[in-house]
Amino acid sequence: MPHASHTPDPPSAPGPSAPVSLLIADDDEVTRSGLRTLLAAQPGLTVVGEAADGVEVIDRVRELRPDVVLMDVRMPRRNGIEATRLLLAESGQPPKVVVITTFENDDYVTAALSAGASGFVLKRLPVRQIAEAVRVVAEGEAILFPQALRRMVAARPLRSVEALPTAALTAREEEVLRLMATGLSNAEIAERLVVGQQTVKTHVGNVLIKLGAQNRTHAVVIAYESGLVVPGFGGANG
Repeated sequence: MPHASHTPDPPSAPGPSAPVSLLIADDDEVTRSGLRTLLAAQPGLTVVGEAADGVEVIDRVRELRPDVVLMDVRMPRRNGIEATRLLLAESGQPPKVVVITTFENDDYVTAALSAGASGFVLKRLPVRQIAEAVRVVAEGEAILFPQALRRMVAARPLRSVEALPTAALTAREEEVLRLMATGLSNAEIAERLVVGQQTVKTHVGNVLIKLGAQNRTHAVVIAYESGLVVPGFGGANG
């Protein structure tokens, strides 16, 4: 029988190769259950488990290895700040942490970002926005709300400006850091500076190393707290 020419089968699913696995940590059972039900129905997410406090979340992460933890900060036994710090100190591939909170001016949130959380979301946001935040963080970006972050940091005493080793940053790295503080993604920074995204990624990596920052959100917190970026900065001159 004639042999038909064979064309390779297309990939079975050209979209994401696997859903983002999510663990929800919140001490309020009603909130936790509601988030689980709503987020499990969102595309691209799989809720793999829950934790009721900052001690349990460490054990659950070790057991389930989620990509992202949605972390309440005010929890018994161990708060979300210390839990975040411990999770990110784990060897291997620690999960990304997204803080979920009721109040955007919560000092706990700023402390959690300083501990290495990749961003924060408000509990009152529509569930699709919370789901999008989880997906974005899983892809290695950050969730920044510059106005809210400015307000939070502005209400805290500034560190000594000497705490930020600005002399170690090149002029372009400092420029990239200022644009990061406005909430721009790597692609948006590349467009603003008319350079390639890989170049921006390299600059961001250098900034994180030089500042000793866990991630880009932590770098922005350091920039605000040191006074390098002031609360009124808008990045219009980038």
